[in-house]
Amino acid sequence: MLVRGLDHINLRASRELMERLRDFYCEVVGLRQGPRPPFGSFGYWLYAGDQAVVHLSEAGAGSVMPQRPLGTYDHTAFACSDRTAFEAKLRNLGLDYRVAEVPLTGQVQLFLRDPAGNGVELNFMA
Repeated sequence: MLVRGLDHINLRASRELMERLRDFYCEVVGLRQGPRPPFGSFGYWLYAGDQAVVHLSEAGAGSVMPQRPLGTYDHTAFACSDRTAFEAKLRNLGLDYRVAEVPLTGQVQLFLRDPAGNGVELNFMA
């Protein structure tokens, strides 16, 4: 048995927050909404190319949801290109972000938060 990579992340939220998350991941990160199997619950699949990398699932009635990420989870990272355009977009949208460089690699990371408070990393190779 061999793990070939990370397939997707799933974020579960109220319908209202899920809509805001969809807008963020499409408009800010650059994913696109695409096909989703006809599950019994409402949700979205968001794609990078041909891969559904972010699944959004509606929390059912009576679900107890944490107010912010808990435990050891810190962020989800996306491999990106055109750092200049991304930074301009983030500034134009008035979104706070932090820039970090990975030593010895030339890699640059932009860190920000989605509408639910989840950490998001936009990763750029030199």
